[in-house]
Amino acid sequence: MAKYASSSRWLLQSLIFTILWTVRAQLPGTWELLVPNAGVASMHTAVTRFNTVVLLDRTNIGPSRKMLPKGHCRIDSNDVVLKKDCFAHSVVLDLQTNQIRPLMILTDTWCSSGQFLPDGTLVQTGGDLDGFKKIRKFEPCEPGEFCDWVELKDVELANGRWYATNQILPDGTVIIVGGRGTNTVEYYPPRKNKNGAIELKFLADVEDNQMDNLYPYVHLLPNGHLFIFANNKAVMYDHEGNRVIRDYPALSGGPRNYPSAGSSVMLALEGDFSTAVIVICGGAQYGAFIERSTDTPAHGSCGRIVATDPKPGWEMEDMPYGRIMGDMVMLPTGDTLIINGAQAGTQGFEMASNPCLYPVLYRPDQPVGLRFMTLNPGTVPRMYHSTANLLPDGRVLIAGSNPHYFYKFGAEFPTELRLETFSPEYLSPDRANVRPVIEGIPETVRYGEAFDVFVSVSLPVVGIIEVNFGNAPFATHSFSQGQRLVKINVTPSVPDSGRYRIKCTAPPNGAVAPLGYYMVFAVNQGVPSVARWVHLVA
Repeated sequence: MAKYASSSRWLLQSLIFTILWTVRAQLPGTWELLVPNAGVASMHTAVTRFNTVVLLDRTNIGPSRKMLPKGHCRIDSNDVVLKKDCFAHSVVLDLQTNQIRPLMILTDTWCSSGQFLPDGTLVQTGGDLDGFKKIRKFEPCEPGEFCDWVELKDVELANGRWYATNQILPDGTVIIVGGRGTNTVEYYPPRKNKNGAIELKFLADVEDNQMDNLYPYVHLLPNGHLFIFANNKAVMYDHEGNRVIRDYPALSGGPRNYPSAGSSVMLALEGDFSTAVIVICGGAQYGAFIERSTDTPAHGSCGRIVATDPKPGWEMEDMPYGRIMGDMVMLPTGDTLIINGAQAGTQGFEMASNPCLYPVLYRPDQPVGLRFMTLNPGTVPRMYHSTANLLPDGRVLIAGSNPHYFYKFGAEFPTELRLETFSPEYLSPDRANVRPVIEGIPETVRYGEAFDVFVSVSLPVVGIIEVNFGNAPFATHSFSQGQRLVKINVTPSVPDSGRYRIKCTAPPNGAVAPLGYYMVFAVNQGVPSVARWVHLVA
């Protein structure tokens, strides 16, 4: 009888495994291990115009798993772990070869912020301890060339910034918003007559015992103002006049910002570019951070608001899973991928459990109740300090996860050094015949300029081929700072010497698309091309 019972249990387990594997195999999307060991757990991640990726961690994390070049060490008598630190805490990934090169970073970048400047330079601001007021730059280069972090010595932040958010503005300057105990904004480069920090009372008004005003969600609206969300409230902020010009209704469901761990995107701008829709999803239950509760269920509610409406209100819906620390990635199609995170707990070291392995696709054009699609699950938990970034080939790079104060590999949720990619369904083999290839596109375009894009497609084109501008944001702590997708106006494609020609009009101004480098995708029947980098200038 015992033998029969054991056999029955084995058969039942095999059946359950087969069913689960079959269901998993039928879900859209595929995973790939890209790099087995990146050397660092990426807390901050950004894709450069040279198809490289900058990965950045804290400097006072102790030994990483990537050494600096021989003879290069960071000396810091205040470092509690390594006074002489010869380990890399930032690296650059070459997407062509998947090779990793160590970078030198000198001051602490823990929970800092960043944004690309119009010339493609990554500016990185703040952090903890000796990095509190620091400004750093990384000017990217071709993979075979040498470029590294430069710490500015002649200028520093007016206020220290820890857990701040950066956003590029229409004039190409970067606004730096908030931070722990810092309820102000400032600019880089400093604006004339605005060389210091400027109080933003809204951030102080929404501060609470959980500090849920940290890493505020900041979106540049097409009217040139900023949508700033912190805790459960939002304002429209006139950064030129330093005034709040609109208070939005509170979002139900509790706080969403750090450490309550929701995420946010602004949906694709299109048409006449006058309408901006903001979506905010997920978060921890209030009190989970204060109580250090790792098993309090996350909620799965999403709020959606037309921020440019005269009388805006939140439209609520629920994701398939409660989720904290999820990353929302704008795909070239205009859909949003929600990936990474956990289903219980809160942000913070060792303060979450039950990893959410299932990505979700948010389809904004569908009606309420039909917008979410569950995708093929991963196998690697991506908890606190993980990131997700769109790559030029349409895949999404998944990096990081270090829910511990130092690197720790023997834990239930260990420090994660593997890099993975997730390929949405649009990259499946059965769609290869409709995937366009950009054969010709200008390297530089000006606001409002008419230009042609030439594409080739294996099958005859049916319908409109979109041309969409997606920038490269700075991803950290479940929010991609500066993330943006603009669907520019195009005419129907016409055959032209074995290719198709699409007449396009560049974005009209810096409020719709700030100056800088963009990944430009041609999208045919929901399938994007490999992007070409285009410099958008005034």
